[in-house]
Amino acid sequence: MLAESVQGAYVIGVLDATRHADPRHQPIFNVPAVIVVLAVVLVAIQAVRALVGEGIDVEILALFAFIPARFDPTVFADGVLPGGSGADVWTFVTYAFLHADFMHVGINTLWLLAFGSPVARRFGAARFVVFFLFTAAAGAGLHLLTHAGEPVPMIGASAAVSGCMAASLRFMFATEGYAAWRPDTARHAVHVPAQPLTRILRDRRVISFVVVWFAINIAFGLGAPSGIASGTVAWEAHIGGFLAGLLAFPLFDPVRRAPDDRRYAG
Repeated sequence: MLAESVQGAYVIGVLDATRHADPRHQPIFNVPAVIVVLAVVLVAIQAVRALVGEGIDVEILALFAFIPARFDPTVFADGVLPGGSGADVWTFVTYAFLHADFMHVGINTLWLLAFGSPVARRFGAARFVVFFLFTAAAGAGLHLLTHAGEPVPMIGASAAVSGCMAASLRFMFATEGYAAWRPDTARHAVHVPAQPLTRILRDRRVISFVVVWFAINIAFGLGAPSGIASGTVAWEAHIGGFLAGLLAFPLFDPVRRAPDDRRYAG
């Protein structure tokens, strides 16, 4: 979906940190329950859609996918799409629970496990769910601005996953007082106060990640094949979710810096 090389280094670092942690204190599956539940929901929805007839699946897409033309009365008259004014609101988030096929949902689920897990562990279940929905809505918003009146449905959790990637940058790539990918980084980073965004954006690791991430998404927009699904990659939604996760992170982050806390200065 995105910058595999940079993301791969991130995941390898997390796995390395887990491998060096004290096994007496590590669960068999070190994944927050909210991530497991969300992953099961995404796969279950895709399974249900695979079992129902094509006609019902089209109705599901019309009711829950994000369709920019829904908001343009010159394209669709009132009543053409189901859901009415309610769907004008809920489709900003429900589209994230629908996917093109099992490969699509599988890839998004794997990235959610990798990048959503540290964010969920830091935020807690309730905050994470709200964050997931918020970044999904932000992705839909930017998609709407760039595809106004388009009748093609947009589906997939990529915008919310992109938000998780951005949020993880705020404390995993540039955590104060920790060198890059020390074995104890992943375990401690979720509890350490995050650096200001202005400081993080001076970190070369963060800059490299962001540059590669944006370059790949823009390449998709210019026509590069995704190699993932047959449909067009909604790269604008990815960017909307990423920017929302990066900028709105402090609104969700429960970890606060004490005024006299100097332990992580430097």
